[in-house]
Amino acid sequence: MAYTLDLLKQIADGLARQFGIDCEIVIHDLTKPELEHCIVHINNGHVTNRQEGGGPSKVVLQTIHKDAAQLKDRLGYLTRTPEGKILKSSTFYIRSQDGTAIDYLFSINYDISGLMTIDRSIKAFIDTEPQPLTGQKPEQIVNNVNDLLDNLLEQSVALVGKPAALMNKDEKVTAIRFLNDAGAFLITKSGDKISRYFGISKFTLYNYIDVNSRKADGGT
Repeated sequence: MAYTLDLLKQIADGLARQFGIDCEIVIHDLTKPELEHCIVHINNGHVTNRQEGGGPSKVVLQTIHKDAAQLKDRLGYLTRTPEGKILKSSTFYIRSQDGTAIDYLFSINYDISGLMTIDRSIKAFIDTEPQPLTGQKPEQIVNNVNDLLDNLLEQSVALVGKPAALMNKDEKVTAIRFLNDAGAFLITKSGDKISRYFGISKFTLYNYIDVNSRKADGGT
């Protein structure tokens, strides 16, 4: 395992040197017991304002929450930073020796904000009609687990389509199912914050989780 991490660090340093200061390389160690400090190596951390010892991204929680056998490398997708930078990202799942678990995430985040500005300028010059911006909204990269949980809570509200204070029981169950599927409950003390956010007790919160588990198992 130590050899694997050393090799990944060597590759990260080489890629960062090859592609320059706009290319961030991040290694998350999923074998660490403290998820809040899973970043064990980072090059050009100024791209997302992260540093070694930092916490997990959304993709880390999703990785831990899913079956390793079903995960495939994600290549060339868009993400964004809280400051509005647009990044072209790729995530590689580095498996354990027996292939049953993901030990490391190796991520590349290239800041293409400047290139997109140039691209839009060129298109505006050569196109005969304005071209609408299309495509999926880039996923936000956060700097710590508190921001990550806040981001997931916002997504759960957007999924239901109304503020938490106006949700009925079924809608809260739906929102909490989303949070559970996204791995939000892997974050330390997230249950306290989530129950306060939805105005329910922790007992009720775990009842809702149990309801979702029974539905997933085909129960009622």
